[in-house]
Amino acid sequence: MKILYLLFAVFLLIFQATSGSADPLFPDTAECRSQGKFCRAGPCPPTFDATGTCHNGLMNCCSK
Repeated sequence: MKILYLLFAVFLLIFQATSGSADPLFPDTAECRSQGKFCRAGPCPPTFDATGTCHNGLMNCCSK
């Protein structure tokens, strides 16, 4: 029974250490979000302008 508890603890530690479905943060995305802007696929909303890119150029970085 103690071996089962040990295996379960190791199993939990392994899955806790993995990133799961989290996408890696691209440098241009981090820069966009650090300035209070947001990323959007396609054109920015009418009152916003595209000031850069996100996700290595796949999305627009929008700001007022």
